[in-house]
Amino acid sequence: MATVLLVEDDDHVRRALLRELRALGHVVRSAGRALEALREVAAQAPEVVVLDLGLPDLDGGEALKMMRAVSDVPVIVATARDGEEEIIRLLGSGADDYVAKPFSAGHLHARIEAVLRRSRSVRQPEALVVGGLRVDADRRQASLDGEPLRLSRKEFDLLAFLTRHAGRVVRRKELLAEVWQQPYGDDQTIDVHLSWLRRKMGEKASAPRYLHTVRGVGVMLMAPE
Repeated sequence: MATVLLVEDDDHVRRALLRELRALGHVVRSAGRALEALREVAAQAPEVVVLDLGLPDLDGGEALKMMRAVSDVPVIVATARDGEEEIIRLLGSGADDYVAKPFSAGHLHARIEAVLRRSRSVRQPEALVVGGLRVDADRRQASLDGEPLRLSRKEFDLLAFLTRHAGRVVRRKELLAEVWQQPYGDDQTIDVHLSWLRRKMGEKASAPRYLHTVRGVGVMLMAPE
């Protein structure tokens, strides 16, 4: 179940939905105005927002745009405006789904579940694992044989990129473009960071375990045999 922010100015509708969604197992907070909803999103970080478009202080479409500027929380818009052009505009403005009024709590529950399945599959990819190396890009954490690696920001970026492309030689130009966001540069920058990374991983260029330099070409990360 989910933590839901219900944004609805009609007291009767809001109370009914609060009661029924909570009965279905959701943790539900509510707001009656757009600005109140924006504060809730920033402070409480709900898992999904159900946003009514007919709010008294701000048009729901504008509220959606403002919400998108501060958060990527999934948003289901609740609207009586069920014309195709309006729905296309709302989806283009950042809505993840919509329900047309009137709707039942069961219908809304099904939409919430569907949006969360999509959202969680995108937001929570599994950590990359190569041998005893584990890299979690979302949490910016890496470990080797169960021990955390204490890496600088650029060391982590380099390791994460090589891990995503484990088993193939990554050319130096590609590393400069993707890790350093530079179309060209000094190869020494890569060599220095690789040296630091190797040291923290307990290996040497002369006796690599994971980080293999292919002379004149680039670097390949692979699990020890």
